Amino acid sequence: MKDILVAGGAGFVGSHLCEILLRQGHRVTCIDNFYTGRYENISHLYAFPYFKFIRHDVLQPLSIVGIDEIYNLACPASPLHYQKDSIYTLKTSVIGTLNLLELARKNHSRFLQASTSEVYGDPQVHPQTEIYWGNVNPNGVRSCYDEGKRCAESLCMDYYRQHGLPVKIIRIFNTYGPNMSFDDGRVVSNFIIQALRRQDITLYGDGSQTRSFQYIDDLIDGMLRMMCTVDSFTGPVNLGNPEECTIKDLAVQVIKLTQSDARIVCRPLPMDDPCRRKPDIGLACRMLEWKPMVSLNEGLLNTIHYFKNILNTKEHEEVDIKGFAVIGS
Repeated sequence: MKDILVAGGAGFVGSHLCEILLRQGHRVTCIDNFYTGRYENISHLYAFPYFKFIRHDVLQPLSIVGIDEIYNLACPASPLHYQKDSIYTLKTSVIGTLNLLELARKNHSRFLQASTSEVYGDPQVHPQTEIYWGNVNPNGVRSCYDEGKRCAESLCMDYYRQHGLPVKIIRIFNTYGPNMSFDDGRVVSNFIIQALRRQDITLYGDGSQTRSFQYIDDLIDGMLRMMCTVDSFTGPVNLGNPEECTIKDLAVQVIKLTQSDARIVCRPLPMDDPCRRKPDIGLACRMLEWKPMVSLNEGLLNTIHYFKNILNTKEHEEVDIKGFAVIGS
């Protein structure tokens, strides 16, 4: 049994991680300030005797002792949310990561940093390998997230070199599944909700831009494997599904699976939206013995079922996402 802290544990990815760790028998402390996380994602976890929740913003230092592992997922991750307050997003990525690294140093904890495929920007190398330095606009509307995560990776590596802290860096590619926020503006959740409500499905650009969609269970498996690697292996490691899909093809598949009569309409492409995104997962295959197992069709069906239940609850009856921006994320 380990004492594990999950920062951002009430979010989409964090809530799944907390549940798996609890089912494995660990003591889990979840911290979140509910900026994008939701209480509904973790309320059922109180049934586990070793679950603890602390409402906390990682911009403030945290004093906890006896922590064996820290997973840092504390940052808004969808364009709609991270552009809402770009300065806060940047501070969370940098100051928040620094505070958690200090907590790890004092506890001699292993530390996993949830980085992102966004560090590659609009890539000129395809597929993206971990040795590619990226093509990022440092001054654009997405830079608060892109550059914040790049700086966080730098901090992790400096703590490894300067303090010998066992850090693990993963770069997460587009992930979807149950517990996604209803209103996060991500492409999978938007398409599913629009299709279920028979609203127009909005494509930004002509839909030819590509993404590689990874189901949440595969990501969690990769994270757990990464945390267990030897101290000298820091990464970064890509975690994503190398099956490339155009945004238009995704929309068509969602319409088919929901049996919707929704129409596809096009809107102007947002600034700095990457044209192609596909991970090279060779390193994860070799070092983690990991590869994604859930097909896009299976994962979408699970996610559609989740959102059908959400739409049937009274609390979301008046929600209308028709105007939300879908920025291939």
